[in-house]
Amino acid sequence: MTHKDSDRPVGMKDLLGLALAQEASDLHLKAGQPPVLRVGGKIRFTDRATLGAEEILELAREMMNERLRREFEEKGSADFSYMLETGDRFRINVYRQRGYTSVAARRVIRRIPDFHQLHLPEKALADVCQGIQGLVIFAGVTGCGKSTSIAACLNHINHHRQCHILTIEDPIEFLFEDREAFINQREIGTDVPTFEEALKNLPREDPDVVFVGEVRDRDTCESVLRAAETGHLVFTTLHASSVSGAITRMLDLFRAEEHEIVRQTLAANLVAIVCQKLVPSANPNVARVPATEVLLSTPIVRKMIREGEESRLADVVAADTAIGMHDFTQDLTRLVREGWVDPKVAYEAAPNPEGLKMAIKGVSVKRGTLR
Repeated sequence: MTHKDSDRPVGMKDLLGLALAQEASDLHLKAGQPPVLRVGGKIRFTDRATLGAEEILELAREMMNERLRREFEEKGSADFSYMLETGDRFRINVYRQRGYTSVAARRVIRRIPDFHQLHLPEKALADVCQGIQGLVIFAGVTGCGKSTSIAACLNHINHHRQCHILTIEDPIEFLFEDREAFINQREIGTDVPTFEEALKNLPREDPDVVFVGEVRDRDTCESVLRAAETGHLVFTTLHASSVSGAITRMLDLFRAEEHEIVRQTLAANLVAIVCQKLVPSANPNVARVPATEVLLSTPIVRKMIREGEESRLADVVAADTAIGMHDFTQDLTRLVREGWVDPKVAYEAAPNPEGLKMAIKGVSVKRGTLR
């Protein structure tokens, strides 16, 4: 394998170094294309030589041990973390498409940013992090920054509270250094074979704060709820686009006859749901900023969850701004007024563009009466 303009051999470390040099968030390798970078949220084709199928397979094998190679052969994909000698880490996904091997490598930021640096709702999240017990859900699509936001939460706790933090990840994305807290990080496939095994062992490891990478099935959801119920502050992620959608997503993992008990457990233990999406920034020094929707557990929220009225949670979120809640419309309005996001970009990201236009003009949107 050679560069387009050089006979110097190209290896995976060289390509990952290119991603670092270009400040790319992601590197993609696909047969028949040159390496592709994502910079500031936008795809850019590099001027490197086009890669063949066998070259990409060789590059992928360069990063994988025997277990991962076997997993890739059997399942058609493999997830793992990879670290360069510089200490820079990448989250790697090797997968097959149309019979060929492709690679997606996401750069892991070495320094964990705080709420202010991430443009997240600082007071609301700091209050959430003070909790001793319960469930905190970060929801959104893949790549919207959920893991980064949770890392900021865990690091906030790490700097302010003497406790034991335990993470269960596939793969580990951020490396924490012990401060006030001490932190153990378990990677699936490296430190423990499965999520199920890690969650089974969790009570024996005496954690105060737990991070479970993703609620992806019924067993994981059940374990997360149990951990929250038994005195741990649990952070996790979920694929959902709204706070009500997050509740629905969790319920969908269970049989209909189990929904009532799940509702009761969730109502009793939920601390917060934070939904987020990344929006292109109008600031030339910042590529993207998160727009968020924050639900905090209150008596009316718990009542609605118990009684199956999660469709009305949007009204609560919009109305209870004094305690730190807000919806996407309110947060996008703030981002526009503070100059972080162009109005046209905000309208494209808004669940309710007309409502956002009115809010930016200072016209309040009337919602249903809450009881």
